[in-house]
Amino acid sequence: MKLKSQTRLTGLHPVLIAAATALIERCYARGVNILITQGLRTIAEQDALYAQGRTKPGAIVTNARGGYSYHNFGLAVDFALLLPNGSSVSWDMRRDDNNNQIADWQEVVKEAKALGFEWGGDWTSFKDYPHFQMVFGLTLTQLRAGAKPSTSAVEAAYKIIHRKEEEELKGEVIAVVKVNGVKVADGVLEKGITYVPVRIIAEALGAQVGYDSATRTVEIKSTH
Repeated sequence: MKLKSQTRLTGLHPVLIAAATALIERCYARGVNILITQGLRTIAEQDALYAQGRTKPGAIVTNARGGYSYHNFGLAVDFALLLPNGSSVSWDMRRDDNNNQIADWQEVVKEAKALGFEWGGDWTSFKDYPHFQMVFGLTLTQLRAGAKPSTSAVEAAYKIIHRKEEEELKGEVIAVVKVNGVKVADGVLEKGITYVPVRIIAEALGAQVGYDSATRTVEIKSTH
């Protein structure tokens, strides 16, 4: 799924790439496949899109001239639902391909908002239902003047993106690790694998543990 959207992620702000990738993964886990249909849009491309329905044939699809869309600064993406054939897309907001009685479109929106995206469907003047953006508190005027997202705003965005994974890790079952019936550590059980500090287990088994910082190698030597 991610490979199908990869070219549309090129040129986006790194936070947007991380968020869009996470969105694809989370939607896939729900049984909803999506395709990122638009990422970075140049000023010329924006002007051409703005002309549609005005000076060029077609329906009006945007009210933003070049430099007046967050797409122009790599801070927005558009999406569509990827159909079961793996090649066609749909903008049908009523589809429920995973048959859970919840519209797939709304499931995508829910996951996007949890990742920190703003949804164009919440706008009052010109609703843009396939549109998600992260603006880091910056206005388009500031961006046109050359402003960039601050370090603190970027860090805060990354924290939101990774919050779910961190919460899931904290919520994993803690496995008690015993050696010969004696508890030596608490391990984190994740996807069937128990993670514990190697030194604790090795020493409990009577082995010696060494670390070579030059080669970043952990070596365990049995004393038996």
